[in-house]
Amino acid sequence: MMKHRQLTPRTASIPLLLGLSLSLGIAEAGRGPGPGPGGAGDDRGDPTAGEALFRHSCSGCHTFGHGDHFGPDLAERKLNDGWTSRFLTDPEWATTYTGYGRRLLQEWGYVMPDFELTQSQIDDLLAFFTAQDVLGPLEHTAPAELSEGEFSHAMNTYFDRCAGCHGLYRTGATGPDIGVTRSEWIGTDGLGALMRYGSAGGMPDFGDSGLLTEEDITLLAAYLQQPPPEPPALPMEDIQASWNLSVPVADRPTEPEHERNWENFFGVVLRDAGQIAIFDGDSHEEVARLDVGFAVHILRSSSSGRYYYAIGRDGLVSLIDLWSSEPAVVATVKGCHDARSVDGSKFTGYEEQYLIEGCYWPPQYVTFDGLTLEPLARVDLPMTSIDGDTLPENRVASIVASPFEPTWVISLKESGYVGIVDYSQPDFPLVASIATERFLHDGGWDHSGRYFMVAANASDKMVVVDVSERALAASFTTGATPHPGRGANWEDPVYGWVNATPHIGENTLAIYGADPQAHPEYAWQVVRKIELPSAGSLFVKTHPNTPWVLIDMTLSSDGSSHRQVCAYSKADAVIDRCFDVATQGRAVHFEFNQDGSEVWVSDWAQDGATVILDSQTLTEIDRIEGLTTPTGKFNVHNTAHEVY
Repeated sequence: MMKHRQLTPRTASIPLLLGLSLSLGIAEAGRGPGPGPGGAGDDRGDPTAGEALFRHSCSGCHTFGHGDHFGPDLAERKLNDGWTSRFLTDPEWATTYTGYGRRLLQEWGYVMPDFELTQSQIDDLLAFFTAQDVLGPLEHTAPAELSEGEFSHAMNTYFDRCAGCHGLYRTGATGPDIGVTRSEWIGTDGLGALMRYGSAGGMPDFGDSGLLTEEDITLLAAYLQQPPPEPPALPMEDIQASWNLSVPVADRPTEPEHERNWENFFGVVLRDAGQIAIFDGDSHEEVARLDVGFAVHILRSSSSGRYYYAIGRDGLVSLIDLWSSEPAVVATVKGCHDARSVDGSKFTGYEEQYLIEGCYWPPQYVTFDGLTLEPLARVDLPMTSIDGDTLPENRVASIVASPFEPTWVISLKESGYVGIVDYSQPDFPLVASIATERFLHDGGWDHSGRYFMVAANASDKMVVVDVSERALAASFTTGATPHPGRGANWEDPVYGWVNATPHIGENTLAIYGADPQAHPEYAWQVVRKIELPSAGSLFVKTHPNTPWVLIDMTLSSDGSSHRQVCAYSKADAVIDRCFDVATQGRAVHFEFNQDGSEVWVSDWAQDGATVILDSQTLTEIDRIEGLTTPTGKFNVHNTAHEVY
């Protein structure tokens, strides 16, 4: 298995799909003890086999004669095959103990992945390099010719696995631009290698992990070298036609029909199954498993907590009643073709009256009756960015409901605007657009509920919006591709209230001041930068009743950190420990129970589990197995009351 190893957080200037430096150079002084691994190589290598290996495994980061990519152009390498052989045998050794290797790390930011090549394979690669020096730039493999059915399959695969980061039109956001021009430059082989092995900067190893087959990769590589198809609109009449009210309000119970503590229920997303499993947080028993749409993204709780709102990536919204004898879906509606976010009305006097769904596609938001999901209004999004560019797409990346006024706050990914939707007005208009940074992603409230903090992860920044003033309070750099989820609020012994974000693109937790009233001198700036074992983090979480702030490293490619979580001590302001949680797949996402005595962590795999830890000792107290790709978990009380 290929292993990435990140030694330092020098990643701010490296693109998301970070390739790692397979640079070949002249050995210099400064090595550690002994001559190092590998040998000098010889002339017995097979250049044909070396070319095949290069195309399959190396071309995602390197070209031969077409210029630097995520790693350097290997046609420009230094001709010292002994050093090169040692580098390919153990990139970490060569990067640590040779002067040239250290310069590679300084320039490119990462150590090359260890492909665990045999000496024979290394000889083949060296023979290929030598032969290709004479022939010149390596031509790309022609993309496959796609039948109508194969094109449709590749389009659906792209929608499922790629569009969230790269965009429906492939113009990039969290991930880079992979439009036709860029994809043709990368080439069929390079696209395939990236899909196969991913990168330390956050792209998953779709092929190596089994999420994509070789056939999928071949079809996708060809699809990316064709213009994207025009996605369809979703007009109001189609939204209305999709509405299904299976249990009218009058037929629902007026009090819980069971004795369970429903405020401590957990909704666990089973992503690839298109389901959620609902667990009793007191007993850890499963009480329901419900079909709620393709690739479920999140759950939100209504203001009282009685209802869950589920949103699938296919745009299907499901309303789930937790008071019935067994939790049940009581209404569904589809307001988008692709969506990630939903939330209900929470301001006093409007509790559970309305619901908003924000679309990834089409560029619109839709409002519904909060108890029936009857469609009420569809609003087109403005298609101009903060820079004045006209946009092909503008996605609603996240939504929060203000506790102090009848508004929803929506982050508009491509445009860089944070919008305010007023649900006290007819037709639910967008009443304010606050210019911030591009490209916006996920975020949450500060401890007071006044400030909305959201990642502009393609800009490597966090953005803070003062919702009461409807103004940008601050934007500041945190590191490469911040990904906070909803963030985490706690009191620091020095800086007062703080929040934090980990990063997809570097191995750090950035803690920033979030207490402008009591500690204005620290507000909205990074006050602590904490090193983690690896990049690839997706979530950070805490609770008032735990001494820890927990961080995952789900997208790590170093071979081990993806199974771990790290515990940061609030009192001591250091990482106390990092430890394995996942055994089947990747550790991802945290949710505490109602009183904060337990924290639930997903073991994300086809045969996955939810691992339950004591929130004080972090010892495992239970493991719920047999779950298909468990990802996000949402405790009713904490989700309804914004506890994070």
